[in-house]
Amino acid sequence: MNIRKNSGPVKWILIGICTLFLLIMLILPLTYVMATAFKDGIQVFVKAVTDEYALKAIWLTIEVTFITVVVNTILGVFASWCLTRFQFKGKKLISSLIDLPVTVSPIIAGLIYVLTFGRQSALYPYLQGAGIKIIFAVPGVVLATIFVTFPFVSREIIPVLTAQGTDEEEAAALMGAGGFTIFKEVTFPHIKWPLLYGIVLCTARAMGEFGAVSVLSGHLRGKTNTMPLYIELLYQGYDFTGAFAVSAILVLMAVVILILRSVLENKGKKEGV
Repeated sequence: MNIRKNSGPVKWILIGICTLFLLIMLILPLTYVMATAFKDGIQVFVKAVTDEYALKAIWLTIEVTFITVVVNTILGVFASWCLTRFQFKGKKLISSLIDLPVTVSPIIAGLIYVLTFGRQSALYPYLQGAGIKIIFAVPGVVLATIFVTFPFVSREIIPVLTAQGTDEEEAAALMGAGGFTIFKEVTFPHIKWPLLYGIVLCTARAMGEFGAVSVLSGHLRGKTNTMPLYIELLYQGYDFTGAFAVSAILVLMAVVILILRSVLENKGKKEGV
């Protein structure tokens, strides 16, 4: 009996449970956000999302996300290459540390950086002397976002490189190919789609980060408030329309990321990745 073609009651019960869960946990809340954002009219919505502080929050979110994705892409490729192509002591420790941001609460991550770079830190006098401000400044927001999103790129690439093995690369080396040529012509075609998929996941996570950024930002309006922090600020100030309007922008950005993810996933499957 082919289970995939089973049209018995179990199939429809499971479909019903999944549909109901998604409806309650996802569709209804998102619908409510969009409806509330536009309930006072399009003009009120446009005014809320084009407010000076809203635009600064949107721009800061884009800026932090871009820096985070660039850094994590480079470090993710390097870490993946290191863990799958070299044997050395401490390899398992490094692999475990890469997964640490997934297991540590973002709030704890924020506190770690406060203790490391804050006034009570031994590094603070040197940072202050060099004119470098991390806590309650944009660099702190960037560091926090990089920390919580670091595993996404590397964890998409590592399984692919492990499954690929080193035979093709060793053959290319024996034929006289250089390291860059080997990576470009042999390795990269195998990791192209997983890399892009990891970048998309990293982007989505970076845009929505709240906990660690909240601790390090200081909630300076117009300076260190990303979109999630600005939404909280509006909501606590009882500006519900403004809060849901900015939330709607964040939801639309997430939908774009979701569509991009699906496109990349389908292309990866067609190429057998």
